[in-house]
Amino acid sequence: MPDATGLELIAQELRDRDADAVLDTSFFRDKAAVTVTREAVQATLEHLRGKGYRFMASVHGVDYFPEEPRLGVHYELLDMSTVDRITVRVRVPVDDPHVPSVTNEWPTADHQEREIWDMFGVVFDGHPDLRRILMPEDYEGHPQRRDFPVGGEPVLFTHNESRLTRYTQ
Repeated sequence: MPDATGLELIAQELRDRDADAVLDTSFFRDKAAVTVTREAVQATLEHLRGKGYRFMASVHGVDYFPEEPRLGVHYELLDMSTVDRITVRVRVPVDDPHVPSVTNEWPTADHQEREIWDMFGVVFDGHPDLRRILMPEDYEGHPQRRDFPVGGEPVLFTHNESRLTRYTQ
């Protein structure tokens, strides 16, 4: 991980490229994270790739309820030569949950962006095939949001179809 000073140097480089890009930095439990605007996410990831963070280990969805902006996307990057990690965070409101897709530059984000859309409702603009990946296509809602009802309606899949239709008749 870049240490706290290294994180601030990276954040300053990002600010030098776009003064409004960086919203926050955090260095907690030896983990470096930079929060950027949704407009700056692609440029930020590309800048970090140029600094050696060439491996996108994962992309995660987050619901910060009751905080606003409520929804978040975390990109975990790894520099394989120095074994450094950094997290790039983006937050968006529920009423405008759009983030640019990074699948063109980072193909590994393809299925992960689909999962975040499916579970949290974050729309990845420019994604080549943004559709549900875990839930049925006609499913309504996003079950990983914190306001989703716990123990809601059972979901009909092919493996439980006969059991669930037996109870609804």
